[in-house]
Amino acid sequence: MRVGIVGATGAVGRELVDVLGRRAFPVTSLRLFASARSAGTTVKTPFGPTTIEAFSDAAVRDLDIALLAVSGDFAKAHAPAMVAAGVTVIDNSSAFRLQDDVPLVVPEVNAAAIGGARLIANPNCTTAILVVALEPLRQAFGLKRVIVSTYQAASGAGAEGMAELERESRRVLVEGVKPEADVFRWPLAFNVIPQIDAFQANGYTREEMKVVWESQKIMGAADLPISCTAVRIPTMRVHAEAVTIETERPVTPDAAREVLRRAAGVKVVDDPAQGLYPMPINATGQDDVEAGRIRANPVFGDCGLDFFLCGDQLLKGAALNAVQIAERLPAVARKAA
Repeated sequence: MRVGIVGATGAVGRELVDVLGRRAFPVTSLRLFASARSAGTTVKTPFGPTTIEAFSDAAVRDLDIALLAVSGDFAKAHAPAMVAAGVTVIDNSSAFRLQDDVPLVVPEVNAAAIGGARLIANPNCTTAILVVALEPLRQAFGLKRVIVSTYQAASGAGAEGMAELERESRRVLVEGVKPEADVFRWPLAFNVIPQIDAFQANGYTREEMKVVWESQKIMGAADLPISCTAVRIPTMRVHAEAVTIETERPVTPDAAREVLRRAAGVKVVDDPAQGLYPMPINATGQDDVEAGRIRANPVFGDCGLDFFLCGDQLLKGAALNAVQIAERLPAVARKAA
C-alpha cells in the first residue's frame, strides 16, 4: 500500500511511523509530509531513509492511505479533497468524529463500522482507552451509567507539551525557580490542572464532552449517561482513568476480571496485595490498556463496579488505533489474507 503520514514530525506522526514498522504493515512506499520548514530533512524509518515533503493537495493524490496527525482545521480543509481523489483517510483530529456519515472507530469495539468508508475518524485518546475496556463490560453486564475521572499526560498536548513539562520540571529542580506555562494554561510541573480544552455552557469542558459523545457513538449507546472530569497531570505519555459503572445486571469483581482478561486490547493488572495495578510508568510503550483496582462499588449495590485504567496516549490513544483501523480496511485485509 502507498501510505502517507501528514504531520509526520509531531509526536503522533513519529509514533505512526514506528507502529507501521512494528506491525509489519504492507507498505510499498511511505511518504512523510510536514510543514515547509521541515521539508527536505531525511529521517530513518523501518522502511528505509525517507525525505520529508512539504504538504500539498496535489502531492497526496496518489496515496492509497493517508494517516492524518494534524489539527482539526487542517483536516477539514484538506481531507475531503484527498477522499475525492480516491485516498482513504484516517484522521486523528476531532474534525469529523461526530459526523453521522463518518465512522468513529476503535477496532476492538466496532470495526464493522468501517465498511467501505474512505474517511474514518480516530477517536479522542481518552475515549479510545476507555471504551476498549468499557464495551466488553457493557456486553456482559449492560450499563446504566458511567462516571469517569481522567488523569491525562502532557503528550495530549503534543510534543510541545511534553517538552514544556520536561523543561519546567528541570527548572524547578535545578534552578529552584517557579515553573512557567506556555503550552498549558497553568504550569504543569508539580501541579494538576482540572481543565482540558474550553469550558462549555453546562460546566463541563469540551474534552470531557468528547468522552461522552464519542463513547456513545462508538458503542452505539446514544442514551447511556456518562459524566467525565478531565485533569491534566505531570506525566509524559500515559493517560489514567478512574471509572465507576452501574450495570444493568449484577456484576462481581471476579466476573469483571474474567471478561476483561478475554477482551482484546486489555491487560488485567490486578493484585493490590502485591502492589500490582495499572500505572503510567509500566503502561508506557505498551499496546494494551491496563485494567486493575477492580472492586465492587457499594453505592450501586450488586450492580456497581470501580476500576482503574492506564493506556499509552500516543499508542492506543492515537497512532496504534489509527494503524489498527488501517489494518481493517477491506483492501489491506484482503492482502493480509
